[in-house]
Amino acid sequence: MTVIGVDDTDSRERGMCTTYLAAELAERLREGGRTDEDASSDDSDGGAGSDNPDEGASVERLLLVRLNPAVEHKTRGNAALAVHTDADPETAFEIAREEVARVAETDDPRTNPGLVVAPGAPGDAPEAVAEFARSAVRDRLAIEDAEAVIEDAGYRSDGWKLGRGRIGALAAVGAWRAFGGQAAVGGGDSVGIAADWTYECISYRERERVGTPREVDAESVFDAADAAYPAAWDTVDRETGELVCVPHTPGPILHGIRGDDHATVREVAEAIESEPVSRRALFVTNQGTDAHLRDAGGLEAVEDGRAYRVEGTVAEAPETRRGGHVFFALEDSESGAKLRCAAFEPTKRFRDRVRDLRPGDRIAACGEVSDGTLKLEKFAVRELDRTELVTPDCPDCGRSMESAGAGQGYRCRDCKTAADGKVEREVERELEVGWYEVPPEARRHIAKPLVRGGFDAPIHPEK
Repeated sequence: MTVIGVDDTDSRERGMCTTYLAAELAERLREGGRTDEDASSDDSDGGAGSDNPDEGASVERLLLVRLNPAVEHKTRGNAALAVHTDADPETAFEIAREEVARVAETDDPRTNPGLVVAPGAPGDAPEAVAEFARSAVRDRLAIEDAEAVIEDAGYRSDGWKLGRGRIGALAAVGAWRAFGGQAAVGGGDSVGIAADWTYECISYRERERVGTPREVDAESVFDAADAAYPAAWDTVDRETGELVCVPHTPGPILHGIRGDDHATVREVAEAIESEPVSRRALFVTNQGTDAHLRDAGGLEAVEDGRAYRVEGTVAEAPETRRGGHVFFALEDSESGAKLRCAAFEPTKRFRDRVRDLRPGDRIAACGEVSDGTLKLEKFAVRELDRTELVTPDCPDCGRSMESAGAGQGYRCRDCKTAADGKVEREVERELEVGWYEVPPEARRHIAKPLVRGGFDAPIHPEK
């Protein structure tokens, strides 16, 4: 077996997608290294080359690994890709180099591709490589860190420009062992099963259509999504009508269907009516798993550039600021440390749930930390403060009392009754105990949708 890792080949402005490169690479390996141009030449010669075709390799799986979403150098999804194949390592390296050089958007100054090729089965990666993969999902790493591990492991690698993509490429190589990969069931081109891997079936556009508006029938998407939910999730946003599975950025992807079952995501993809599909590829992935979250232990331990699951008490009423962003402070009852939390405008209706929080509520909060602010992905209400202090009513006439002066309590001027101070009153709360999340159109790729289950409290999922 051989594992090919690639990363940082796409561009925010120019499009492309590293998944597309991985799909192209897998196809070339299956075709014995032939390019599309080679195949066209065979066709034009009436199949002259078909008597002695190069023997192709099998591809056991394509692995899509979402890395730390809080790192500085990334595109939106921060994905690294691995191809698990039985191709000879030397052949795999040469074919992969050709594909990266051909497809990567190296004209973008922020695109710095990397390639790592490792001999051996994916689950047999050295522990140092697996640990590097775990760190890449939850921490910030430097190219020097990757180079040292690559050298110690004896892997072949290459980089273009700064070669920063070798960080993600090495992480993709080690991810199968790092996150509980198991041997694939069945023969070639089969699908692996892991502790908490999910699946995505990506449909790609014809080359000549890339850069033009996508043609996808919305009704067919909603019908397919409804039929497959919850096994397939984050396909649409049912409240806003957004087709979450259809990207808005330039690039070769037509749509991507995510879910817990590989057969289901394929079926949904095939049920969608759209412009012609040039190819489909199935990826095993850590999307929708919360693999990026770490337990801080306390609010005082939180650092920028990482994602956390923290617990605390709401210390101040949520405040809506310019731009529609909602902020509040979370306090650690033991250490007294505070952490600013935010629900930004793109999270839409989720902000209403955040606005419903009150000082004294005890919650768990999940999200990445940047500039000392936790960007909320989801939160769990642990305990609600269901009382508030109010001016007392007169026990005789029922009217609200008035202040008797600083530190002198309250009194009723008509009845001459008095009270020492404010009293507690029960308040109705819109929130309930349990988990709340951002809507599908605002969810990070790696964040776990509530509908997937496995949470420690009741869930209130968005659909």
